[in-house]
Order: sequence, then C-alpha cells, then structure tokens
Amino acid sequence: MSYFYANPNPKKKLVIDCVIRAICIVTNKSWHEVFFDICTEAGVQCDMPSSNQVWKSYLLNQGFKIKMIPDMCPACYTVAEFARDNPNGKFIVCTGEHAVAVMDGNYYDTWDSGDEVPIYFYYKENE
Repeated sequence: MSYFYANPNPKKKLVIDCVIRAICIVTNKSWHEVFFDICTEAGVQCDMPSSNQVWKSYLLNQGFKIKMIPDMCPACYTVAEFARDNPNGKFIVCTGEHAVAVMDGNYYDTWDSGDEVPIYFYYKENE
C-alpha cells in the first residue's frame, strides 16, 4: 500500500475539487467530463455541485454502490489501512470532508491523506 500524488485538474490547481479528482482517477474520465456531468446533476436537483447528495446521485447513476465503514473503533482506521485492506478494486473513499481515490491497494491524492479517517466508500462490483 502506497500513496501516489495525483492531480487530474487540468491546471493542476489545488482547489476544493477532491470529489471531482477522486472520481476522475477511479473512472479514468477527464476532469472536465466529470465536472460538467456533476454540474448537470446539480442542475437537475437544483442544488450545488459540491452537495454530497448531488455527487452521490451521480455515482449511483454510474453504477457505483455505497457502503458504510463500521464504526467499531472511531478514529483508529485510516485511509492508508483501507487501501492496505483492499488490494484489488477501485474505490472512492470519503471521510466526511474529503474524498480519496483508492485503487488496487494504493491511494491517490494531491496530498498524503493516509491518516484521514474514512466513513464510507463507493465501489463497483467486479471492477
């Protein structure tokens, strides 16, 4: 399990676009494609693109499923440990305020978010 720097933002900006970045990395779609798709979903819902419900709907419509991480030991299970425990598959791991791409046991972000505490994640079966 390793951390890898990744920033699919076309201008390499460090802005509040972690959800867009994580989705891009996991789906191999461009930043613009994901951004505009989520903006479209926001328009349908009359909500902001940053709304958890907006990008949740987008992911569910793309065939992702959501799963909560058991809260047996709050603040003691990290993104890095989630990556280690999931050596196969693609996941968008959410901490409540941040989203991280995890693929095949590694995590990808603009900073080493391995110590963050995940709450839930999105995944696709058989992928």
